[in-house]
Amino acid sequence: RCHHCSPAMLDVPFLPFCAFLGALGLLCVAMVGTWCQHWRGGFSLDGSSRTFNWHPVLMVTGLVVLYGAAALVYRIPNTWSGPKLPWKVLHGSLALGAFVLTVLGLEAVFCFHNSQGTPNMYSLHSWMGLATVLLFSCQWAAGFAAFLLPWAPTWLRALYKPIHVFFGSTILMLSVASCVSGINEKLFFSLKNGTMAYKLLPAEAVFANTLGLLILIFGVLVVAALARPSWKRPDSDSPDSRQVQDALGG
Repeated sequence: RCHHCSPAMLDVPFLPFCAFLGALGLLCVAMVGTWCQHWRGGFSLDGSSRTFNWHPVLMVTGLVVLYGAAALVYRIPNTWSGPKLPWKVLHGSLALGAFVLTVLGLEAVFCFHNSQGTPNMYSLHSWMGLATVLLFSCQWAAGFAAFLLPWAPTWLRALYKPIHVFFGSTILMLSVASCVSGINEKLFFSLKNGTMAYKLLPAEAVFANTLGLLILIFGVLVVAALARPSWKRPDSDSPDSRQVQDALGG
């Protein structure tokens, strides 16, 4: 009896879950901004370390939070019936916004490195981050061609759809891994002297480590929502889809 009740007890409605996830995403953005403003000196465009500070803020905002929001668009129950085009445009626009912020974040770190004479692309974090961005750009271009252009054949869309969904989750987890590794790398480079060494766990390290954990939790929850069968959009010709459309229609 308890075995049959446990799934219902653990069931969470989609919209409250999204509200919690949205609050968590905003918290991550606020924390990374606070970290860079309070401990790292703020922001500027002069090529100094304050220019670098745009990098973590834009990457967390675009590559994690905004990308996660784009991934969840098709889980909204209102998308399960009616025309798909407005939701396709919203999904693509959110992903494009995330990509633009990501490119600006890359520009910030390259500008900082070049102005300081620091080599580019020498760390695992940089390799993983650039690979994620390149994969993201290919994903967006392929998705635009397959799902938004009117001349894409139906068989091509059906063939590419599971690939698109798989790489969507993969890119999100790579984004989370890149951000977490970048936070750790920045702390190792910045917290060196005897009064605030990273190994002594000063307040900045506690704050930034907490930020990394929250980013990881955000990514895991988004992937969990994408994988949950009851939150997936039914196929248009399936009995489940017809039942949903009838329920929403009357």
